[in-house]
Amino acid sequence: MTDLPETVGVLVADEPTPEQRAAFDWLTDAGTGVERKRLSAIAAGDADLDDCDVLWWHADESVADDPTLERAADSIRAYVDAGGGLLLSLRAQEAVPALGVDPVGPDATGADHPETTIGLLCKSLYDDHPAFEGFSGLRVPTRSVGGPQPYARYDDVLPERGDVLASTIRDREDVAHQPSLIGWTAGDGGVAGLGTALTFAGDTTEECERNRARLLENLLSALAADARSFVDGRPKDADALSTMRSRLSADPNRPQYHVSPPANWLNDPNGLIHWDGQFHVFYQYNPGGPYHDTIHWGHAVSDDLVNWRDEPVALTPSPDGPDRDGCWSGCAFDSDGEATLLYTGGRGDEQLPCLATAADPSLREWTKSAANPVIPEPPTEPPLRSTDDWVAEFRDHNVWREDGRWHQLIGSGVEGGGGTALLYTAGDDLTDWRYEGPILTGDPERDGAMWECPELLDLGTKRLLHISNYEEVRYYLGEYADGEFDVETSGLLDHGDFYAPQSMRTDDGRWLTWGWCWEARDESAQWDAGWAGALSLPRRVDLDDAGRLRQRPAAELAALRERRLHEGGVELTDERRELGRGRAIELRAEVRLEDADEFSIVVCESPDCAERTPIRYTRDSHVEVDRTESSADPRSTKAPERMPVSPVDGPLELTAYLDGSVLELFVNERHCLTTRIYPTAADADRLSVAATGGTAAVESLDVWELGSAWGPDERAASAAEPAEE
Repeated sequence: MTDLPETVGVLVADEPTPEQRAAFDWLTDAGTGVERKRLSAIAAGDADLDDCDVLWWHADESVADDPTLERAADSIRAYVDAGGGLLLSLRAQEAVPALGVDPVGPDATGADHPETTIGLLCKSLYDDHPAFEGFSGLRVPTRSVGGPQPYARYDDVLPERGDVLASTIRDREDVAHQPSLIGWTAGDGGVAGLGTALTFAGDTTEECERNRARLLENLLSALAADARSFVDGRPKDADALSTMRSRLSADPNRPQYHVSPPANWLNDPNGLIHWDGQFHVFYQYNPGGPYHDTIHWGHAVSDDLVNWRDEPVALTPSPDGPDRDGCWSGCAFDSDGEATLLYTGGRGDEQLPCLATAADPSLREWTKSAANPVIPEPPTEPPLRSTDDWVAEFRDHNVWREDGRWHQLIGSGVEGGGGTALLYTAGDDLTDWRYEGPILTGDPERDGAMWECPELLDLGTKRLLHISNYEEVRYYLGEYADGEFDVETSGLLDHGDFYAPQSMRTDDGRWLTWGWCWEARDESAQWDAGWAGALSLPRRVDLDDAGRLRQRPAAELAALRERRLHEGGVELTDERRELGRGRAIELRAEVRLEDADEFSIVVCESPDCAERTPIRYTRDSHVEVDRTESSADPRSTKAPERMPVSPVDGPLELTAYLDGSVLELFVNERHCLTTRIYPTAADADRLSVAATGGTAAVESLDVWELGSAWGPDERAASAAEPAEE
């Protein structure tokens, strides 16, 4: 059992409330010394804080407007700076800005009357943290039903300097978007904020009482023993992010050569740019945990598209800015030699464009424009789609230079109609945009009612417009002139778990596209894993000789190859052949069915075949991934169980990449299918091919085991030559 400190300095503003008295009684009954320190005495210099092993301020009423707090703040902060520990519980967490611990305070304060048991949803990234010592599992009930629950939470914002150690459970249901326990470093000391899921007055259950006591003992003893090491604050530099990544690297479902967050949450790729010889990929990132909320911009960089390293968070919401509620999707471009971002800022019920410019050549630091938002309001014509949350859906940006002007697309939808891509133009002043109207509006039944992340690419003889409509990524090939897009052909850019793609123009003129590989498991599984989301591999997008859209893996990816598992063609007649084992695999095959009914590649198969994922090629020119038996985990969603690509021109030319839970298929360089699978068995890593109902001629079959993108820069000397374009 954790021992409490000998002396706890209890801060009080005035006469203790019943809740505070109950907390003091608990401390006394636990056998520790209690020194009450009034804020007025601290402000007057009449209270010595140095005789305390740790400070605790437990407040069930607001402290934000207490006039003595400002006068006492310097002394309290000096105690912490000198190596002391401070616990702020319930509404005492409102004091964080006044104490100089964090410029961003809790945005949700008050009291509610919970009808369920509530408690802590501990982050798996910190499952060995001293705050959680003695608990089994990540879900810890600490407060039962009965009476008011005061709170001071970070609901729509996150602290700028603190790191989330735990969120909230209600009746053992995860409420990830309500952080409950925050940790900060301050000088040589540390601060913990426990803003909810805690009361002492009133009845409770034996389980909650036991967990509450354990939690408080852990927090107070850890802060007293070594407050500085209680938490490092929010991990910001590359070394801290790398440490986060390594803590989660043992997860077999974690991709090792795809771009993924070091921990927590990733969604849309943003700001892709080849700058000063380096490939920069930014992405939507939530540092609070593996859930979608409080969006920042994460950053990864590579010299070769193979080896990646984590960079500090590039964009953070400004508490007083138009991006207070999130720095949402946007793009990067070269504006007269200056790297520039245009992104959507969210605040309240508005979504508006914001501008930022690079403050250093490494693109680590960015300066937001004082003119933000650079477009003050959405257009009125056509009337744009609105929701209960937004005045108008008006977000996501694609910027390019053409005919001596800047062009910008913004995604939206027409009220009562289909999705649309809105065009703005500007001269040299990127803060002065002129509205030109939609370049294309879709059919709501076929194309979706809302278009996110529109992007227009110049492929030479044709333009490619792609949009994301909540369910799929549709593309349109055609001509663009005078602000209008004339569609010639259309289709799906990817047939699976792939969304919000964005492209980079490389220095050698290629278009490389990344998409978000969203999760196909529920939020509780994401929380337990400690991470969510990955980006697809970079795929080269261009036109084939017939003018059709072509998609291929970037040639540089061949450098990931470390060991060849199979080489050469085979002929299969109603038989199955083992190819090896692994969860980081590249496979390339050319197949003719001859008289077989089906050719299949099976990945992630367990020895008892209880878990397996077949990739099937059938006589009706149909390719599908069958996820029916991919995972025994009920939290792994299986809808749709079968993910088809049809029809496919024969014979089949297939390139498949398996990376942990990510499976990407390139079919005949024309069709892509990305999906997610989550085997639970440690030995569900077998790979095989088979033919049923006759003979399949596998004219070529090459399989490689691939290395990590996040390890050493050097690749094995035996790595194969780059794939031909």
